[in-house]
Formats: sequence, C-alpha cells, structure tokens
Amino acid sequence: MNYTAERQTADGIEVVYLADAATKTEVRIVPSIGNNSYEMTVAGQPVFWSPYRTLSEFKAKPVNLGNPFLAPWANRLDQEAFFANRKRYALNMSLGNVRKDGFQQPIHGLLVYSPHWQIASLTGGGDAAAVTCRLDFWRYPDYMAQFPFAHAYEMTYRLRDGVLEIETILENLSTDTMPVSVAYHPYFTLPGVPRDQWAVSVPCREHVQLNAKLTPTGERQPYSQPEPVKLAGRQFDDVFAGVDSSKEFVVEGGGKRIGVRFGPKFPVAVVYAPPGRDFICFEPMSGITNAFNLHHEGKYPELQSIVAGGRWRESYWIAPKY
Repeated sequence: MNYTAERQTADGIEVVYLADAATKTEVRIVPSIGNNSYEMTVAGQPVFWSPYRTLSEFKAKPVNLGNPFLAPWANRLDQEAFFANRKRYALNMSLGNVRKDGFQQPIHGLLVYSPHWQIASLTGGGDAAAVTCRLDFWRYPDYMAQFPFAHAYEMTYRLRDGVLEIETILENLSTDTMPVSVAYHPYFTLPGVPRDQWAVSVPCREHVQLNAKLTPTGERQPYSQPEPVKLAGRQFDDVFAGVDSSKEFVVEGGGKRIGVRFGPKFPVAVVYAPPGRDFICFEPMSGITNAFNLHHEGKYPELQSIVAGGRWRESYWIAPKY
C-alpha cells in the first residue's frame, strides 16, 4: 500500500503518522498539542520549521512551529474585547487562557496548544492517507467564557500525491449567527539553502495598511508582484488581501520549492519572514487581522459568518518539491 495512516507514540505522546511512499513524504500530527502537524518531511528533509529536535521538547515548552491553528479569532484583536452582531463581548483576562503580543493585545485565539482535540477517523491504503480530529468548543467553560458561541471544529489532514491538504470545518451550534475569524500560521523552511537565496511569490491584489501596533487601519493599497522577491536584505510582516486562489504562494531556492495554495474562503494572507530566521510563514486567513472589530466599525464588510445550525468549510494545500 502506498498510503499509510496510523497511530504511533513519540516520547510517550500519541501522534498520527501519515505517509506517501511514492513521493517519500511523511507527516506527523500531535492532537494533544493543538492538533499541530509539527513535522512534514520529503525524503527526510523538513518542510515545516521547528527549533526542537524532539516532541518532548515541544511539549515542555510550546512555541509556534509546524502548523498552528488560530481560532476563534485569528492574529490580533485591538482590545480585550470583540464585537459580534452589534454586541460587545469582553474577554475575561483573569482566566489565563488569552495570550498577548508585545503591545499587550490579545493574539492567536485560544486553541494553539489545546489538548482537547480527539481523533474521529483515520484512513489509509486507498488513494490518500488522512486523519480527522474534532474539538467540541462548546464543552469547555473557559473557552465559552471568552467566545460564547457554541460551535465545533473538524480538521482533516489529507496526504495525496505528495501534497498535504488541511481541511477545516466549523459547525455553528448556537442560536445566533457566528462570525468567522480563523487561520493557520504554518512555518516553512528550505533545508540546506541559506535564507538570502530564497525567493518569494505573493499572489495577492491588495496590501493592507497597518498601524504601529500591527493591526489594520482599514485602508488598503493595490499590490502586484510580477517577479519573485529575493529575501536577501528584507523581511515580511505584512497583511495582504485579494488572494488569487488559483495561484500559489511560493518560497524557492537552491533547487527546492514549497508552493502553498489557499481555498477561496481564505481571501487574506499574512506573510511573515523576520530577519535572521530560516523560516517563512504564508498564513491562510478567513479575514484580516482584527476582523470582528473592524467589521463593527464599518471598515471590513467582507467578514464571513455562519448562520445558526450552519457549517463553514475550506482547505489549503502544501506542495513541496525537493
């Protein structure tokens, strides 16, 4: 069988192992640490960046690596509260489950390191290797205290022909329309290739203006990139809108290439490549940073939502060529 999907343990921690023998592609997911696909390799060479050598190091000191999931809000909020359906919901900072950025703004939601994901299905041996995990957000009072919309997530990692699809489903189980602000924050690397030799392509039509605290002002400017941009001497920490879902975000160099394509319900991207670090992030986002509050201010009409009893579904795809 070309495709393998099985439960394993690493450092005494349960992981899910997906493999595509034909392309020598392997993926490892740890449900109990945010359902993060902390490792993806092609012929033993990493696609995802990690500062750690072992899973036990990651568990002992969790940091952003691999493919973190950002929900129920993506990236930053500009205050310790958010607006939904014309109501203001204050965060309860005393619960200790809200992270802050360097400007003391809530960041990256509640689920980056969540231990509450449960394996729902595991399939291999057919035309793909896949695992689906589920998190019933509504079961956890400390989550509901911060975002009081009863809902659930299903996340599927599906490996086929050397391409990893990450599919996300949101189920709105509440009686109100639920706003959607979810994202992934994947960390990509080109092993053995110096950062200064990397070139980046960003298939977007708009550049989102940010204030000094890195939240959008509501203004956008046209953006186009006819040629790949060299990373030598520059960095990214930018929000882009108008993603062309028919094209790939690309980082390439030294004969290696990683292409990342977003589905149409991920119309926004954060591109993050800090100086002196050997990673780049192409982050698929359902809306711009601080989408809830900007929508309330009339500055972001594109905010997505789910009617009571409805579902939201979208994927993005990672295609490495080493």
